Amino acid sequence: MTWSDDLNACAAIVERGDPLRFRTAMLAPVAQRAALFALYAFNVEVSRAPWVTQEAMIAEMRLQWWRDVLGEIAGGGTVRRHEVATPLAAVLSAEQAKLLDELVAARRWDIYRDPFEDIDDLHRYIDQTSGHLMWVAASLLGQAAQAPVRRAGFAAGIGAWLRAVPALEAAGRVPLLDGTPGGVSALAQTGLAALREARAARAQIPRCCAPALLTATAAEPALSRASSQPQLVTEGQLPEPGLPFTLCAATGRW
Repeated sequence: MTWSDDLNACAAIVERGDPLRFRTAMLAPVAQRAALFALYAFNVEVSRAPWVTQEAMIAEMRLQWWRDVLGEIAGGGTVRRHEVATPLAAVLSAEQAKLLDELVAARRWDIYRDPFEDIDDLHRYIDQTSGHLMWVAASLLGQAAQAPVRRAGFAAGIGAWLRAVPALEAAGRVPLLDGTPGGVSALAQTGLAALREARAARAQIPRCCAPALLTATAAEPALSRASSQPQLVTEGQLPEPGLPFTLCAATGRW
């Protein structure tokens, strides 16, 4: 993929809005790095769309704009000109675009104040946001088994969700179905179990795909702490995601 001003803009969006994924993308092979920047810039734009306005209709319109872009990509026709949409269209398959459309649709939850219907509804949200994103990222880097990648994405998503609980509650959202210490600990343990399942199938994921999965490794400290000290979640005291980047680069381990 030829580097362009659009890709420079994508890289800058990711560096500002998602510094962890920016650093993991820099560990990817140079030939695929641009594709990750386009994907992750899209994710930054979609993730913040529900939060830049208090008007639900405007937020819906912002998300619908991205769904329209993904529909154009999936349809194989002309895609509207945009600094993120244009490079994104150059790297996505129709199937990947359809998955990302589900990601955008799931983000509608962020607009409103309704709680999740049940634990399956929460898990579906995590899978369609974090899981879809990680699977598309991994598939842009190489050929990997989908199930363990998605489990790693689920673990990363749970870790990010638990860190976001105080901010979500302050914004009037209801992120936890069971906010008791036992309920919070159980959710964290679900994330840790997903990470163990993914790692048990590590042989099915080639080393070239590893940069896409590193956010799961980065989520492990928060998951472990939330499991053993669930009160830290509502106190906003979970550790920030971090990685031994030099070690990851040398070993490709996640």
